[in-house]
Amino acid sequence: MASLTSAAKLMRALQYDSYGGGAAGLKHVEVPVPTPKSDEVLLKLEATSINPIDWKVQKGILRAIFLPRKFPHIPCTDVAGEVVEVGPQVKDFKVGDKVIAKLGHEYGGGFAEFAVASESLTAVRPPEVSAAEAAGLPIAGLTARDALTQIAGVKLDGSGQQKNILVTAASGGVGHYAVQLAKLGNTHVTATCGARNIELVKGLGADEVLDYKTPEGATLKSPSGKKYDAVINCTTGIPWSTFSPNLTENGKVIDLTPGPSSLWTFAVKKLTFSKKQLVPFFVTIKREGLEYMVQLVKEGKIKTLIDSRFPLSKAEDAWAKSIDGHATGKIIVET
Repeated sequence: MASLTSAAKLMRALQYDSYGGGAAGLKHVEVPVPTPKSDEVLLKLEATSINPIDWKVQKGILRAIFLPRKFPHIPCTDVAGEVVEVGPQVKDFKVGDKVIAKLGHEYGGGFAEFAVASESLTAVRPPEVSAAEAAGLPIAGLTARDALTQIAGVKLDGSGQQKNILVTAASGGVGHYAVQLAKLGNTHVTATCGARNIELVKGLGADEVLDYKTPEGATLKSPSGKKYDAVINCTTGIPWSTFSPNLTENGKVIDLTPGPSSLWTFAVKKLTFSKKQLVPFFVTIKREGLEYMVQLVKEGKIKTLIDSRFPLSKAEDAWAKSIDGHATGKIIVET
């Protein structure tokens, strides 16, 4: 086993000690470099991306299922870096490999100079894909892919029947991947975003783009009059009554940030045997997915839009920007 004598070293990190507090709750600390277990790799981190789930964990919305596992907690899970130590049972990676990884929300670890990742949730990152581009992919990219393929039934090789897809908040972290991935399939994509991002979202491949603040955008009606086979809903606060008239007979709204009201709607639609469905969606990350997404970026089929980059020393500013909710693409912290 290659060794960094990790236990003897300290690293810079940001952590919080309790629920709440937002960016002000993050504290700069020096803590021991973690030691990989037998099936883990130790990574020297190069880039970490923030997902809304990261600060929702801090807010305490997942405390019922014991997330985070304990305090203090170093947040963030989507990372790219270099392998510097491997556990004795690790077979697929060696010291020096450049990788992308998804850390667990229970332990986190992304806001730091080093982190341990499970071998099963780590994938090789080819030199054509930068650390920042790769770090954006795990949760946001795979949420978009799996919602499109598993629920909306889009075949990303373009072989399926044509579908009409609506992507809301299309310039955001998940939305910008959803537009690009949908266009790999046989789809007509309508998208919503703010006025400043309309041309950008068209550039990602959307066929029609609505400014969500206009009366037309608020109704979600396709300018070409198409009904949607599926909606990739990347925002909150849109009632079912707005979606329903725009759906095909068997249309689905795939809700990526399900709250109590959407879970209620989901239950009612099930109980009443409605053909139109609201489907709450939670992604499950696997190595295969990480490899798939990295390959698409390598081939130039999709790209990671980077809103902004912050050094680890200013990671609390990145956190505040994510909570603010108006990022275009992904917010990246670089180590």
